[in-house]
Amino acid sequence: MSSSETPETPETPSRPSEGQHMATVGYDGRFWDVYLEFDDDPRRPETFRGLLCFVPADANEGEEPVRTTAIIIEPSYEEAVARARAFEDHQLVGLLRSCLPI
Repeated sequence: MSSSETPETPETPSRPSEGQHMATVGYDGRFWDVYLEFDDDPRRPETFRGLLCFVPADANEGEEPVRTTAIIIEPSYEEAVARARAFEDHQLVGLLRSCLPI
C-alpha cells in the first residue's frame, strides 16, 4: 500500500439513541430496546425532562425509532433515571403501543 492510499474502515452503524438503555421489551413478535433521552427546556433549566425512545432490535432499513413526549420531569438527573427504571415491562409496552401508528 502506498502512502497515498488509506485503508478502508468499515462503517460503524450509528447508535439508534444517545440515551441510556433502560430495558428490552417484547411486543407484537419483536424485541424493542428502551432508552431514556433528555429534552432540555430552556424555560425550566432546573428540571430534567426525560422521554422514552423505543428502537426495534430488528429494525428494517429506514425504520425510525419511536419516542414519547417528555413524560419524566424530575429535579435531578439521578431522580429522572430512577423514575424511568421504575417502569415495569407492561407499562413500557403500553407506552410503546401509544407511540406506534395505528
